[in-house]
Parts: sequence; C-alpha cells; structure tokens
Amino acid sequence: MYGVCGCCGALRPRYKRLVDNIFPEDPEDGLVKANMEKLTFYALSAPEKLDRIGAYLSERLSRDVARHRYGYVCIAMEALDQLLMACHCQSINLFVESFLKMVRKLLESDKPSLQILGTNSMFYSFFVKFANIEEDTPSYHRSYDFFVSRFSEMCHSSYEDPDIRTKIRMAGIKGLQGVVRKTVNDELQANIWDPQHMDKIVPSLLFNLQSGERTESRSPSPLQASEKEKESPVDLTERCFRELLGRAAYGNIKNAVTPVLMHLDNHSLWEGKTFAVRCFKIIMYSIQVSDTVQRLCPTVLEVFNTLLRQLRLSVDYELTGSYDGSTNIGTKIIKAHEERQLQEAVIRTIGCSFANTLPTYQRSEVMLFIMGKIPVPGVHPALPSTGSGPEGTRMIQIMLLKSLVQVTAGFQTTNMLTALPSSFIEPLLSFSLTEDPEVRLLVLQILLSLIDRHDNTPKFSNISIISDISVLKLKVDKCSRQDNLFMKKHGQQLYRHIYLGCKEESSGRQHYETLFALLGLLSVELANEEVVVDLIRLALALQDLALSTDEAMPVFNRCAVHALAAAYLNLICQLTTVPAFCQHIHEVIEVRQKESPYLLPEDVFIDNPKLPSSLEKVEGDVLFLQSKITEVLGGSGYNTERLATPYIPQYTGKLRQYVSCVRTPAEEITFETLKNAIVDSVGMEEQERERRRQVVEKFQKAPFEEIAAHCGARATLLQSKLNQIFEITIRPPPSPSGTISSGYGQSQSRSVPIYEMKFPDLCVY
Repeated sequence: MYGVCGCCGALRPRYKRLVDNIFPEDPEDGLVKANMEKLTFYALSAPEKLDRIGAYLSERLSRDVARHRYGYVCIAMEALDQLLMACHCQSINLFVESFLKMVRKLLESDKPSLQILGTNSMFYSFFVKFANIEEDTPSYHRSYDFFVSRFSEMCHSSYEDPDIRTKIRMAGIKGLQGVVRKTVNDELQANIWDPQHMDKIVPSLLFNLQSGERTESRSPSPLQASEKEKESPVDLTERCFRELLGRAAYGNIKNAVTPVLMHLDNHSLWEGKTFAVRCFKIIMYSIQVSDTVQRLCPTVLEVFNTLLRQLRLSVDYELTGSYDGSTNIGTKIIKAHEERQLQEAVIRTIGCSFANTLPTYQRSEVMLFIMGKIPVPGVHPALPSTGSGPEGTRMIQIMLLKSLVQVTAGFQTTNMLTALPSSFIEPLLSFSLTEDPEVRLLVLQILLSLIDRHDNTPKFSNISIISDISVLKLKVDKCSRQDNLFMKKHGQQLYRHIYLGCKEESSGRQHYETLFALLGLLSVELANEEVVVDLIRLALALQDLALSTDEAMPVFNRCAVHALAAAYLNLICQLTTVPAFCQHIHEVIEVRQKESPYLLPEDVFIDNPKLPSSLEKVEGDVLFLQSKITEVLGGSGYNTERLATPYIPQYTGKLRQYVSCVRTPAEEITFETLKNAIVDSVGMEEQERERRRQVVEKFQKAPFEEIAAHCGARATLLQSKLNQIFEITIRPPPSPSGTISSGYGQSQSRSVPIYEMKFPDLCVY
C-alpha cells in the first residue's frame, strides 16, 4: 500500500510537492534556496493557496517535533519566516493562524533552543512586520492569552545554565514586547490593558529589572561589562517597560501602575527606596502627558479625585491613628508628622506638578471640581471624614483650600466672567465669612491669585503710606468690557466680603495686609469710574465701622481698620489723579502723624503695635470727610450720588444660607424637638379652627341689624380711604387758557377745547 502511494507521488497537490522540495535529505545542508524561491513565487501567484501551504508546513513541523528531528524544525520555521516577509496580500489571516500554531508548538517544548527559535521567529517575522498593518478581515477568535502567559513564564526562567537562562529570559521579554506592539492599537484584538494581562506582563518585567540590579551589584570589571552588555536582559527590559508605558493612554495607565505597586508590596521592595524610586522614574518619564491630558478631561478630574481622596484619608489617619476610624494613640503619635509631609506633598502635586501644566479652561474645571469637594455642614458635606468629627471637617476644608491656592497660582484669563462662574465665586466668598481665621486667609489668597493678572500682588504686600506710588511700578491696563461685566455681577459681593472681613475680631495683621492687597488689585485690574467710586465709598464705610460704638471690636482691630482705610485712600487718590482729593487725604494723614499715629499702618502693622488703651475720641481733623471727598470728586466729573448713601452690606438668600450653615452649627434634632414641633402645630390648628367656628356662629345667630351695621361700617371705611386716594392722585389737566374762578372764590383750572385756543400768528399756517 505504501509502495502504491509512493508511485503516485506525482499526483499529490503541487503546493505539497513544492513544500517537500525545500527540505534537503540531510537537515544540516539547510533550506534548499532554489526550491524555496519556487515556493515563494507560487505563493505570490496563487495567494488563495497560502493557507494550505501554512497548514501543511504546520503538519510537517508537528511531526518533526514529535520525532525530535529539530534540524527540519528549524528549516520549517525559516521557510515560514520567508513566506511571511514576502507575501503582502491582505487575505493572510489563515496563514497567520498556521504560523501561530507552529510557534505555540515550539513554545510548549521543553527544549530551550526551540522556545528561543519560536520566540525570535514570532517577534521578527510576525510582530515586527504586522504590528502596524491593519488586517482587512480581523480574526476575532485569535487569542494571545497563551503567548502572554508563556512569555511571562520564560521571563522567570530558572534554567541551570546561566547563559541559556539569560537567553530564555530575553526571548520572553521580546515576546511580551511583540504582543504589546501587535495588540495595543488594535481595537478588534484582545485588550492587552486588561488586568489579567497586565498582572502577568508588568511583574515579569520588574523581575528582570530587579535581577539586573542584583547582577550589577557584583561590580564586574569594565571589560566584562562591555562583553556582557549585549547579553544582559536589563536594558531590553527597561526599554520594553518604557515602551509599554509610553503606549498607554491615561485611561489605561492605572492598570499598568497597579501591578507595580503590588509587586513592590509583595516583595518588600520599598525598603531602601532604590528600586522603587527607579521604577517610578521610569513611569513618570515614560507617560505621554502633553496630548493625552488635554484630550481626556474626565480622566484629569479622576486623577484629582484620587489625590483629594488621599488627602481625606491622611487627615483621618492623622486625627484617629487609623484609616478605618478606630483610635490608636500610639500609632498616631508616631505617624502624625509623616502624614503632614504626605499632605503637603499631595498638595504640591496637585498644584505645581500637575495643575500648572493644564490649559486655562481645564484649570477652571479643576477649580470647580475641588470647590465642589469642600465640605460645608448642612449644604454639601462632600468628602466626609470617617471618624475625625468636626476637626476632621475643618482640616479637610483647609487642605482643599490649600490645593486651590496651588491650582490658582499664576492663573490668568482674559475673560474672568466665563473662567470664574457664579458656581465657583459664590461658595468661595462664603468661606471668607467663617469664624476660622486660617480658612478666611486662604480664601483671600485664592482671590488674589484669580484677580492678579499682571503680577501686582507683591507690590501690595506691605501696608504703608507711600507719598508717590510711582515707585511701585504698577502695571495698569484699561478695564475691558468683560471686566466691567464681571464687576457688575460680582463687585458688590467682593465689597461685602472685604467689609465683613475687616469686621471679624479674629482677623490679624496678615488678614488686613491681604485685604489691602485685594483692594489694591481691584483698583488696578478691574476698576472703571463706577468701581472707583464704590471702592472709595467702601473705604469710608470701613472708617465708620471703626468709629461705631455698636460693634464690640478690640482696639487693635479698630486701629487696623483705620490704618487700612487710610492706606487705601492714599493709594486710590493718587490713581485718580484728582489734586483736591489728594490734598484732602494728605492733610488728614499729616494730622494723624502728629496727633494719632496709631491710626496709620506704620504703628499698627508691626511686630509690637503702638496702640492706646482705648479708642473713644476719634474725631475732627483725623477723619476723612465724606462731604469733602464727594465735593472734590463731583467737581472732577465723577458721579458721586452713591457716595451720599452710607454703605451697608446686604446678604442675598443663597449667601445667608451659606453663612447660617458655616458660622453656626446645625441644631441638634432630638425626640423632644420633634414632640414640641408637633404639639405647636396642633395648637395652631386648634386656634384657627376655633376662630372660624366663631365667625360662622356669629353670622348664623346674630340679629340682621347687627350684621348689617358691621358690614356697613366696613364699607364706609373702605369708601373713605378710596376717596382720599382719588383726591391725592387725580388732578384736572392744566389749561393753556389760564384759570377760572370757582364758586368759593378759589382759582380752578379748566380745560379749553383746542378749537377755542388762540395761538400766536407764527404757529398758524
């Protein structure tokens, strides 16, 4: 039977005969090149036969592997490589399947040489060529799970011979690199970023990176290092790891970084910090930030959310000693300073290392995002602390406001109205009314960063009386239309919070210096003629606040407000360049320097303020006169009608809600509270029911005359009121012909028809 088949060999398909002819009788002779050229030409001429060629080569290779004929195995792989490199047809999927089947067969072998052969063939002939080629008919059934697992296993090879072990590991690294290149951009293939794949790939790479450090620690000679450099898997591993991270989008980077953290935890590699620092340097310098961050704004917010969550956990740990809310005093004492360092590092990361790289519109979104996370008891208790209580809420507020300080540093925009919407400004200004001085100071610093667009803040850092403000070299631009709209919408809010900030008893030197800087920035950044008048009106209101006996303000605060108003009026009068205005301000300042120096900043805002024991009689020439300022500004063309009206801050409905929640704790609701509320409501309902019953009973039982008299009296009263109103509002129209005498000897206007009127000759034509 076998003899008959041998006799009929010429009847076998041509592709099989061409494949058989490439194998020599002695495998040591290698591939028959002439016959290989014939096979290649046939495959190019008849691409529909390519899948059959691949299947037959795969069949021969499997048989040769089983018979340990490894020479023919190498020839078969060489033939497959040449066919892959030569064929450019798009319908190559079935041939690829045969190729991957043969590679898998080699990788399953126990012989290292076959494993290395299969990996190299797959990397150079398949991954390199087809990594950037989109196949016209995707193979949905194709899976690289086996290859990821097998290559990862090869990366951990523990073969006895160190040279062979190195080659196997390098082959595994190349295989992983090839799988990533082939699948990372192919949406129709398996998602290589899934945790099931990353949990194998990343630890395998870190294992070789770590093994390389142990090898290098033996300090080989320079000659040995140069000879072994090409054989070491360390450089290949680092290059592959960088390539993996560089191809990761921001939505996938988490799946690549999490295995790094797990590997460092599982193998206790945080100690010594050397390897951990090296890993994170590779991560930070490999991630592509510039384009990815700008295209993926939701991912940016997710990153900030993670950082803010770390702040909350750190605050809880600092106050309670644990992350789950339980108290552990010993751990708390040991770790508190470390938590402070962590908090400062996270805040710096939020601002300096990340937010400052974002464009203006994304930074505005981040500011809104952080503002929405600041807890306000009773309004929006976001990011609640697990067990730290009110102190934890306060610390979270401070940490998030510090983060906002970092994010807003250097913030510049041409249109503040759109960059700073009401949803951000209103809650921010509400925090300036809290009783916590640290919170108020942070809010003021945020406002300075938002308003300052020409780096003028350092020039207002110290409150002082400057005779010539030209030495400050202020940068003043003309107020734009957008700035005018911004001040029309939010100006009164800013004035109100400056006034109330000066009124706070807990305000210190730094608060008043920051308030002065805010007034100065409003004057040079956002001021038009109307705003200038409002700011002068506000400064005079601050003087009245310090003079008021109704306010129980300490002596320092009264002197500080007087000094603040003087310093600002000295600044604004020189900005307006009205000589009479400047003369009045300078005259008052000179009187204060002689008689009351404690009303000027040079004696108040110093380390040891020179203050009187009481501040009862402040009057006369030491005060700025509203009437005088109104007169001189009106003579220079300013609209001073508003200066005549004293400034009184008004609370809006939303602001009143914030203030009531921020400044006063929420009332505790108990059983007695609910019981009293129910009893009171029941009592009111009973009274209303009794009143209605009496009215009905009166109309049912009272005599008709009594009811008529009662209704008549009400009607008479109503009519008399109407007559009074009509008499006041209704007047006869004026008569162009003069007046006539009434019956009572009084003149009375009468209307004359127009045809009876006599007009001058010039009006008639």
